[in-house]
Amino acid sequence: MTSVQIFDAVRTPRGRGKASVGALAELSPTELAAIPLRALQQRSGLDTAAIGDVVLGCVDPVGGQGGDIARTAALVAGYDQGVPGVQINRFCASGLEACAIAAGKVASGEAGLVVAGGVEMMSRIPMLSSGMPVLADPAIAIAQKSIPQGVAADLIATLRGYSRHDVDMLAVTSQTRAARAWAEGRFARGIVPVTDRNGLLVLDRDEAIRPDADLASIATLKPSFASFAAQMGYDAVAAQKYPGLDAMNYVHHAGNSSQIVDGAAALLLGSREAGAAQGLLPRARIRGLASVGSEPTIMLTGPKAACERALKQAGLGFGDIDLWELNEAFAAVVLYFLEQTGLDAARVNVNGGAIAMGHPLGATGAMILGTLLDELERADRQFGCATLCAATGQAIAMVIERLDGGRK
Repeated sequence: MTSVQIFDAVRTPRGRGKASVGALAELSPTELAAIPLRALQQRSGLDTAAIGDVVLGCVDPVGGQGGDIARTAALVAGYDQGVPGVQINRFCASGLEACAIAAGKVASGEAGLVVAGGVEMMSRIPMLSSGMPVLADPAIAIAQKSIPQGVAADLIATLRGYSRHDVDMLAVTSQTRAARAWAEGRFARGIVPVTDRNGLLVLDRDEAIRPDADLASIATLKPSFASFAAQMGYDAVAAQKYPGLDAMNYVHHAGNSSQIVDGAAALLLGSREAGAAQGLLPRARIRGLASVGSEPTIMLTGPKAACERALKQAGLGFGDIDLWELNEAFAAVVLYFLEQTGLDAARVNVNGGAIAMGHPLGATGAMILGTLLDELERADRQFGCATLCAATGQAIAMVIERLDGGRK
């Protein structure tokens, strides 16, 4: 199989996902998705006729995000009309899954170069707009013992004994690391500033970071899912699935859960030969990737298994990985991953994560892969792994190795 290289990675800043306050809300989803696509071409001088496909993740592909936004965004970005596009959905893992699909196209020889990434305009298309039968259809929900993700995160915290202080401390760490990363210019290489149609700046940095967040300030926030779970009977469903559960400990709130934001990201993947024909040097290569299913009620515990498979494919172990990017869907997800793997927290999400900067569902996987690549280069490290959990009990992981094309 052909070795898959990563030639470049870009993303927009994340904007608050509320139409009344979000800086990116004035754009359409297609306009937003086209920004990183256009940036990839402009940064490299790439002949877009050489691109074999555009694969974009989008979790709620309806309304302005519907109608195969990948193909539409490619046209809006000015790509050659011969470039096809496809939208895919693996819930929160969609952006990284898009990269995995793109890698498969390259590895099989179907395409020499593929653009992959994702977009989510949560200020315009609210979460769950495309429906969620596993929660909404009683015939499915009862049989599967389905509960919402936030309740599942609190279930993990309850079963593993994570306190409110534990999850809040992780949230403060995320905010502190993200603020430091921006102050030190760690995101500069990958960020594409967003401008309006008149060329005026709309947003050039992640909008949701709270650099002044501390334990005292977030301690005042009330748990988000306690009353909701009781009213809907989800705590009882959790107890049915886990009979030894005495009572739920609701510890997650807006300050220690991923923020709702808008954003888009894209990476250019391909074979070394196809890149050389365009004058491109590879910054990294993909060493291993895997997607797994996991227990669907608790749903957020799959990243370790996905990483194990990806690492086995790469011929590496957990101790060989220099830097990790794990999507901070909820604080308990990170604490559980650290507990199960025994990893040093100093190597995981070193520049903060979705608790601080936000989680634009379909784009996040591609965003954290780009962040990982940039940080491997900045810190002069070799191996990195990006991983995300996803709804209904799924997870994905990708292992990359930094190459000489990324040396400064």
